[in-house]
Parts: sequence; structure tokens; C-alpha cells
Amino acid sequence: MPQRDDWQPDVLGEGFEQLTLSLPPDDEGEVVATIVAARPSGFVHSARAVLYMHGWSDYFFHTETAAFWHAQGAAFYALDLRKYGRSLRPGQTPGYVDALAIYAADINAALEVIRSEHGPHVSVMLMGHSTGGLVASLWAHYNPGKISGLVLNSPWLELQGSSVVRTLSTPALQQLARFQPKTPLPNLDAGFYARTINKDMGGEWEPNITWRPNPAFPVRAGWLRAITAGHAKVARGLTIDVPILMLASTKTTILPRWSEDMRTSDSVLDVEVLARRAPQLGANVTINRIKDGIHDLALSRADVRAHYYERIRQWTIGYGWSG
Repeated sequence: MPQRDDWQPDVLGEGFEQLTLSLPPDDEGEVVATIVAARPSGFVHSARAVLYMHGWSDYFFHTETAAFWHAQGAAFYALDLRKYGRSLRPGQTPGYVDALAIYAADINAALEVIRSEHGPHVSVMLMGHSTGGLVASLWAHYNPGKISGLVLNSPWLELQGSSVVRTLSTPALQQLARFQPKTPLPNLDAGFYARTINKDMGGEWEPNITWRPNPAFPVRAGWLRAITAGHAKVARGLTIDVPILMLASTKTTILPRWSEDMRTSDSVLDVEVLARRAPQLGANVTINRIKDGIHDLALSRADVRAHYYERIRQWTIGYGWSG
């Protein structure tokens, strides 16, 4: 297991450290994941911890989320999955996997680190945004008894347009993914979502544009096949054995042209589809809708973020840290 001196200072600055997790290599060579630990002044070991996972074409930079969980008495960690952010290596296809089950190695390695620091009985909450929410949900389904709760921030539980679109598109996608899995698909990202986030375009944030580019990384056939396979599993119903909180905006604005409404709605996923899918994750699901929230609710404007975090705090009182 890693020693304290294996951790290195993180790009987020004082109070954050990172640790590289070596994983089995693939056809592109070396593979790693990166766990980021928030260690504010006065950091102590805790009986509770949170592990956060980012979405597509993204990485962890949510220092406010870390501060929130520390205020709840939990140690906070985030995972840059293989081929994203801190874990992306030269020559790799950004974000590419051909099966979501591959991420079990990343998550298990991160949990091993957390338990080495806080003891084998630490109560761990898994938190995922968008694609990370889909990955977290599937992992929780196949790994009962390993975590205490699941918090999902606009999780990508179904393809835009519902299961009908997924079903109709699957045969052509399967054919392309079989023979040319890394073929980039037409890029439909017009940069509207980045416009709601990036400070130089009217948002509040300054992410690393190498790790969170605009437009987003190209979507590839093999990766999208893996995503739609995950959606199909959710549609059939999962049996996650811990309380689940699913948060999403109250409205969607997906248009071929820019609209100022995108600053107060989800411009990436159909939130009504997410709300319909969420009850199929397990027996104990709370659905919470956040007025004026954008796709990553944690990047919404300040008053909306405050509401988002308060909803999570209230849920943890009733359901969090069980098991």
C-alpha cells in the first residue's frame, strides 16, 4: 500500500494531494488512475469518506465539493479515471474504454487507498457526475456491501431521446464498434455547455482546457457501445443495496443554437429521462430536482449550488452513511 511520502502535491494547490494508481496495461501501453485527496488544515482520520467520480471529457477540480463534505465530517477523495485528466498519458485515446466494467479496477484501487488511510471499517459514500454516475451505479450494483450510499449528480442513465433511440441506433453502432472501435463519431458538441461554465464565456470556473477541452474529446464507437450497454442494464433494472440520492435540474434546454436558458438548465442530458430511470437503480431512491441547475449541478451559479449542497446535507441526515 502507498506510504505518506508516495503522495505528491496536486495542481489544485495547498490542501490537496494526489497519488498515481498503477493499473494493468492495455493495447495503448501504461494505464493509471489518479486519486486526489483533500487534506485541509487540521485533517484527521475519519469514520466516513466520499469518493467522487467525474463525467465525460472531464476531471476533478471541484474544491467546493471537497469543502462541503469535510464540513459534514467526511474525508474527501476524487478519482481521475484512466485516460482522463491527471491520468491521461501521451499516446492514449482520451477517455476510451470498450467496457464500463473495466473501471472496477480504478474504483477498487481507490477504495483500497481510502481504507488504508481510515481503516477497513470506514463508511464510504460513492458520488458520480454524468458518465461517472452511470459507472458508479453499475459498480455499486455488481459490488454489494462495499459502500454505504450513492450520490448521483445528473447521472447519464439513458441516451438522449430515451430507450427507443438507443434501440434503433444499436445495430449500426455495434457494427462500427466491432470493426473500427476507435473511430471518432461526428462531434455534436457546439460548445454551449462550456459557455455556461468557463469564466471567459460568462461562467464562473477556469478548468484546465487540456483536461476539459472545448469542444469535448471525440466520442468513439467502441466507447459509445459500452455506454449504451450500460444504459440497457439500467433499463432492465439494477439492485443497488444502499440508499441512493439522484439530483438533476428541473429543466432541459438542448437546442442547435445558443440560448441564455442554457445557463439555468441542463443543456447536455434530458432530465425527465433521468428522473424516470432513477427508480430502476434500487429499492431506496430519492429524486431531488434543483431549480436553475446546469448539467453539473456543482458548477451552477452560487445560490443554486448552495441549494444543491443543502439537499445533499438533508439527505445524509436521513439516509446517508447507512450499512
